[in-house]
Amino acid sequence: MRAFQLVRAQEPPELREVPVPEPGPGQVLVKIGGAGACHSDLHIMENPSPGGGTRLPFSLGHENAGWVETPGPGVSGFAPGDPVMVYGAWGCGVCVNCREGRENYCQEGMHQGGGLSGYDGGMAEYLLVPAARFLVPLGDLDPREAAPLSDAGLTSYHAVKRSLHLLGPGSTAVVIGAGGLGQMAIQFLRALSAATTVVAVDSAAGKLETARRMGADEVLLAGDQAVTRIKDMTRQQGAELVLDMVGVDATLRTAAQVARTLGHVTIVGIGGGALPVNFLSPPHECSVASPYWGYIPELMEVITLARQGKVTMLVEHFPLDRAAEAYRLLHEGKIKGRAVITPHG
Repeated sequence: MRAFQLVRAQEPPELREVPVPEPGPGQVLVKIGGAGACHSDLHIMENPSPGGGTRLPFSLGHENAGWVETPGPGVSGFAPGDPVMVYGAWGCGVCVNCREGRENYCQEGMHQGGGLSGYDGGMAEYLLVPAARFLVPLGDLDPREAAPLSDAGLTSYHAVKRSLHLLGPGSTAVVIGAGGLGQMAIQFLRALSAATTVVAVDSAAGKLETARRMGADEVLLAGDQAVTRIKDMTRQQGAELVLDMVGVDATLRTAAQVARTLGHVTIVGIGGGALPVNFLSPPHECSVASPYWGYIPELMEVITLARQGKVTMLVEHFPLDRAAEAYRLLHEGKIKGRAVITPHG
């Protein structure tokens, strides 16, 4: 089969011919319908020690959905042809966090799955999933459209859900960065907390137009005027929740400026910036968190919301032989939502 693989550190990935894996006991072979291209992949490509120093080569792609091809011996509950989403954080399955469905926080440190840490991901015609518990039924969703829900959707959903207790009537939530993750966060805020005022901030006017269509009440170009407007909207108190979907110095500085006392600043983006912290920044007892992915039960909730039509992902499809082009466009900021690689067309 064909696979888009990182072969050598800090060099462009290559489209290669590799054997189709055979599932062993408890494993499942999935025919990939779609594999999302994520900014995390760009960081992996640029890293001198990708995947934490684990083996090379490996296939990229950690946002995966498709159809069950072959269940391994002992697998029950799934049959060939079933449309499935692949949960991406592969934990040990034994520790307390894994037993609670929080495999993204596996206590054994086994929390990076296919496409991230040396294990093959879904930018190939088939993906070997190590355990059936990592599969979630998709129902009537098309895997080619749904693939980004496994990361862009789940990560945004988890970031919103953990702060829902702050988002009552009269509250404000600010989403900094209106790309793929930001667009999902706006929709989840609308679906889970209709009473809150949602403000989107971005440096690109086109993305702000998309954010408004996704449900943002107000859209603001990044800069000092955006900070002033948010403070005016909240009677100088700031927002209950600030989601930074970018994570560079400039966006983190904005997040600290527009958050309120006892609020939440949640850093989702992995831009490598530093949050300015002193006695007054962020405000008093404002909690700061950097969540990683989300929980398996939350992925099931994301899929339910998508099947109900309450959230949708803007998707641009690329065949496997155009995967390098998709990443180039992603790097240049020219993907409006999420690029999805479709190995089978």
